[in-house]
Amino acid sequence: MNLPNRITIARICLIPIMMVFLLVDFSFYPEPLVWGSYELPYNQLIAAVIFIVAASTDGIDGYLARKNNMVTNLGKLLDPLADKLLVAAILISLVEMGKCDSWIAVIIISREFAVTGLRQVALLDGAVVAASYWGKVKTVVQIVAIVAMLINNFPFVFAGIPFDSIATWAAALITLYSGIDYFVKNRKLLHASNV
Repeated sequence: MNLPNRITIARICLIPIMMVFLLVDFSFYPEPLVWGSYELPYNQLIAAVIFIVAASTDGIDGYLARKNNMVTNLGKLLDPLADKLLVAAILISLVEMGKCDSWIAVIIISREFAVTGLRQVALLDGAVVAASYWGKVKTVVQIVAIVAMLINNFPFVFAGIPFDSIATWAAALITLYSGIDYFVKNRKLLHASNV
């Protein structure tokens, strides 16, 4: 197994660790970080760091695979799967914690399943659905929104700006738009496949 695939598998392995920090009762931990009226439990901070590390490996494994000519079928399968598992797991956890509205999580996760289905249909016809500009923007905005929720809107909380809510709404809207964009640009594949 090559290095990019190992990085991808490491990303998948970080998901349950991150979820443990988010969802297990860590009341035995020391008092949360407090700065005036701002409060951040240590377990959320640790989960945020794990999420940032896991999300950043997405670009690293792809870059290494392309640069060193190590693109494999396993990598093509695992990389998008790892991304979707990471986003779905964190969003479901945030919904359970009351930090994210369930309808936003449903929009984001549904789009991921829909685009994955489109890619599978394309593969059956020997075509490849490449990542789009809006798909990349969607990923960045989702990561920013998730981190903002994980760290309780720091530092915007001090200015009274609901950046976490704004970023979450932006993530939902851009996710929806990018999903529509994929289907509009690849509608010929659906007609050709007799779907």
